[in-house]
Amino acid sequence: MNIALLTAAGSGNRMGQDVPKQFMSIDNIPVIIYTLMPFQKHPEIDAIAVVCLKGWEAFLDSYARQWSVTKLRWIFPGGATNQESIRNGLYGLRDEGCSEDDIVLVQDGVRPLVNSRIISENIAACKEYGYAVTGLVCKEAIMRQEGENLCDIEYAREELIRTQTPHTYHLGTLLNAHKEAEEKGIMNTVASCTLLAKTGIKSQHLVRGSERNGLKLTRPEDIELFQAMIRSHKEDWM
Repeated sequence: MNIALLTAAGSGNRMGQDVPKQFMSIDNIPVIIYTLMPFQKHPEIDAIAVVCLKGWEAFLDSYARQWSVTKLRWIFPGGATNQESIRNGLYGLRDEGCSEDDIVLVQDGVRPLVNSRIISENIAACKEYGYAVTGLVCKEAIMRQEGENLCDIEYAREELIRTQTPHTYHLGTLLNAHKEAEEKGIMNTVASCTLLAKTGIKSQHLVRGSERNGLKLTRPEDIELFQAMIRSHKEDWM
């Protein structure tokens, strides 16, 4: 089974709104619905789980019914950190009887422009290699910050990847990584790919992302970009 696991447990303080960013409406559609729909529509996705901010479970369930997200099967409680939230979701899948061989695509709930090609390639790469991380090669000049100064880094930008989501693994792989993290006291990693790296998986297969999928709704200006993107149309020559 191929399962999409969306994280929607953040409070969204940097957005500066009373409503958590994943539940904000843009053009009368909640952000979480924008993120759910590509997985709902994808023929290879069998089920969807969401790790949800406490107190918003009923809203999520209602929105899913309103927009016919029929693949949403489980809603799990969020944690204090992203790592805890993902762990809660994985343990929830295990407790619901999912197989360790099932493929899990971990997706940011506020990264609403994932597309079918990225989902398909994540599943295919996980089947072939066991790991898949979505990302793009850096095109910017990257430097390291020290206080208010910038310093050079040792790596060429062509060696650096801006990771996106999904991050895709077999459920058993993720469960083992989180168990090892607990045993070693590894806490508050920012993403599944970094957690896997810290627990010994040094090489993970890259799936080419997209600039659109690179948009993660974090600050008010991201909303403006998102609105522009969903209203744009490809020119015939593109």
